Amino acid sequence: MKANLTNPVLAKELKLRFRSSKSFIGILLYLIAMCIFVFGFIYTTTSLSGTVYFKPSESVILFTFLTFIQLGLVLFITPGLTAGTISGERERQTLPMLLTTSQSSFQIITGKLLSSVLFLLLLIVAGLPVYSMVFLFGGISPVLFVKSLLFLIVTLLAIGSLGILFSTLIRRTTVSMIAAYGSMLFFTAVVPFLFLIVIQVNQLGAMGSTLSKSYLGHVLASINPEIFFATLLSPELEMSLQEVTQVHFPLWIGYLVFYGLVAIISIWIATKRLRVNMKKRR
Repeated sequence: MKANLTNPVLAKELKLRFRSSKSFIGILLYLIAMCIFVFGFIYTTTSLSGTVYFKPSESVILFTFLTFIQLGLVLFITPGLTAGTISGERERQTLPMLLTTSQSSFQIITGKLLSSVLFLLLLIVAGLPVYSMVFLFGGISPVLFVKSLLFLIVTLLAIGSLGILFSTLIRRTTVSMIAAYGSMLFFTAVVPFLFLIVIQVNQLGAMGSTLSKSYLGHVLASINPEIFFATLLSPELEMSLQEVTQVHFPLWIGYLVFYGLVAIISIWIATKRLRVNMKKRR
């Protein structure tokens, strides 16, 4: 039973990644940057307002900035960590040796994925003491803090799964990284642009009459991380968005369903395609 629950690939990857001095230097630099930003924001805000205290409304602004910084960290670093995991093994000609072990394809894929995801998760957890400083000044509920953290983890798993998928399907690391970053840019840049177009067309089609329901616009808003996190931090913005689309359905459900399916399907395809070339040779 114990042998079935252990994952040697994950154990090896964690030792290689977390024993590296570069990893901890990266975490140190990240925490230093976070501290400089937080204390710099507090100092600048109090200096401009001419007061010696930090207002709860200003604490909300700081929390919003920190949340989007964490989101940017997840979106831009995750593809670089995961897109070269399998293709890198292939380029180093160590993948055939890995495939001939007793480890299943699922163990190999999940081991590579979790080792990268856990490193980014360590970055997020390491920054929690700095991140939670906003509670000292009020204005932020612990429930909102936990929600933001959970949805960051969901986003991290989905983007990481896409990176593993491209790394499995594409032989060269450079090309797989381009594909992973391209998919990330599609969700973060192209999707909100399409959302604006759909909403504009819907408003022009109404011509002063009642707006029709825009299910496509609501779906596009649900799968875009920036729009979703903005509505998560500001419920009034979600209400305004529902009035524009005329679809009264919680965005968080659509976000969870979509990115949950992205992660599951990506891992499933990567698992099925990992040994496909070996089977053909046989």
